[in-house]
Amino acid sequence: MFTTIEVPLSFTMWFKRLLFLLLGCSFQSSAVVVLQYHHVSDDTPPSTSISIEQFSLHMNYLKQNEFTVLPLPQILQQLKQGKALPDNTVAITFDDGYENVLTNAAPILTQYDFSYTVFIAPKEISAGYSNLLSWQQIKEMSDNGVSFANHSLEHRHLNRELDEETVEQWLSRIELDITSAQQQIVEQTGQDHKLLAYPYGEYNSALQQLVKKLGYIGIGQHSGALSVQSDFSALPRFPASGRYSSLKTLRVKLKSMAMPIISVLNANPQLDQHPLYNTQYKPEIMVKIDNKDLYTETLSCYILGEKVVPTWVDSQHFSVVSTVAIPSGRSRYNCTAQSRSKPGYYWFSQPWIKRNNDGTWYKN
Repeated sequence: MFTTIEVPLSFTMWFKRLLFLLLGCSFQSSAVVVLQYHHVSDDTPPSTSISIEQFSLHMNYLKQNEFTVLPLPQILQQLKQGKALPDNTVAITFDDGYENVLTNAAPILTQYDFSYTVFIAPKEISAGYSNLLSWQQIKEMSDNGVSFANHSLEHRHLNRELDEETVEQWLSRIELDITSAQQQIVEQTGQDHKLLAYPYGEYNSALQQLVKKLGYIGIGQHSGALSVQSDFSALPRFPASGRYSSLKTLRVKLKSMAMPIISVLNANPQLDQHPLYNTQYKPEIMVKIDNKDLYTETLSCYILGEKVVPTWVDSQHFSVVSTVAIPSGRSRYNCTAQSRSKPGYYWFSQPWIKRNNDGTWYKN
């Protein structure tokens, strides 16, 4: 039987939310950064975990450096309405709904009056796994101001069609998956935020279009900050666990800004849907940016740990391509450039998903 920890929502947190809504966030924003965590624990898988001590250091850094931590649903609502946010705005998110979010993270977050969002897969919660939150715990946390949102019904790869499944059948199945998960979250918590965090951060162009059609905001696991110009079918987040838990590198990410993207050519992350790359898998993207505040000469891209120099086609367009074949699994192109007027870097990340060479899907 789980021990339920009380998660009080302080007057300060309620006041912050009320003030946020009343002011309409008319302030100028240099960056909106979303942090992604899974486990907060000293004895869970290192790749998806941050120690309790390190998580406390992250939160203390946010507090000491006067970052404005706001609920993710309100942040995204304001951005979609074209309204700016306070400088140094941050949202804190957790994927999967592990119990250690309640036992280990919540007391620290309550100490600092920080709001947060937990993305859950309802079928996984209903299964009663010992390491996940229960519906009773989720309801108590929700009643105390914690945001809960959609992580699909049972945390499967939403972008993958089943064997012998047509595209139409796949889309119907995924639509039912998303809407069924949402219905259960609403029934259990009363919250209906219509935010979908893609399991494993995987999506493709068709899934993005479905998410848009259903009226959801899609959220990935590729890096970058948010702005009113962001693609709301595939928003970036900065992973802050495992090898990304260093406070030194997190400081840089927290001061990052969304690259002022106008368009990206060839942005579908799923490489087997790009016939030209079926043999070499060296995808080239063409990015159009608003370069008024960007030092174009400082633009650098990083692929598989190597620095790759992008090619400027003209003053607004650059292309970047890998020098080696993209390996099976998940990878990214990460590009950064300095701002002319603000400290910090503009940041852009393009995720890729590649099957095994024999056409089968890699394991998680």
